[in-house]
Amino acid sequence: MPRPRLATDAEILMACFRVIAGVGHARLTLAAVAGECGLTAPALSKRYGHKRALLLAAAADAAAGHALLFVTHRQRHRSPLRALLALGDALAILGTTPAQVAHSLDFLHADPADTDFAEQARIGARTFATGIQTLVRDAMAAGELARGDVAALARALQAALFGSARQWTLIGDGRLGAFVRKDLATVLRGLRPRDRP
Repeated sequence: MPRPRLATDAEILMACFRVIAGVGHARLTLAAVAGECGLTAPALSKRYGHKRALLLAAAADAAAGHALLFVTHRQRHRSPLRALLALGDALAILGTTPAQVAHSLDFLHADPADTDFAEQARIGARTFATGIQTLVRDAMAAGELARGDVAALARALQAALFGSARQWTLIGDGRLGAFVRKDLATVLRGLRPRDRP
């Protein structure tokens, strides 16, 4: 049995996300998360109380993390258009296999009947929408995309992004990032100056 030790909230939540990706949030147990981060189950239970509290903490962390995701993603890409097209690569945090990504998406897109989890899902969706809108606005300002309705285009891209990721979990064709990139490029076709006659 592992010896009790201190673990940061970040370590515990990352372990929680790994277990969610592996087995899904419905089958997650405190013992599995504890084993993943080197704690004892009683120590984890003392910290969070019960499974629901841990999952709510994970949902809140994921919702807040979307803003940081866009900051780090933008730093990797000088071109806002390239950053948009590479958003599928950022989804690699959800997992590396179709099953893992499906489990993670199931958790992030909560049951709307559960108001606590649904609220975190809404916060995450709004934050993600803001990040995409910023990239679209920057791409238009840089002349990489034709000027137009920023909010409408961002909404279409967000729908394509997560719809494509969900489709990939069913098909599993190639890499997730490349699969999503093709669909995002389709949405943007005709909006790039070089695509226009």
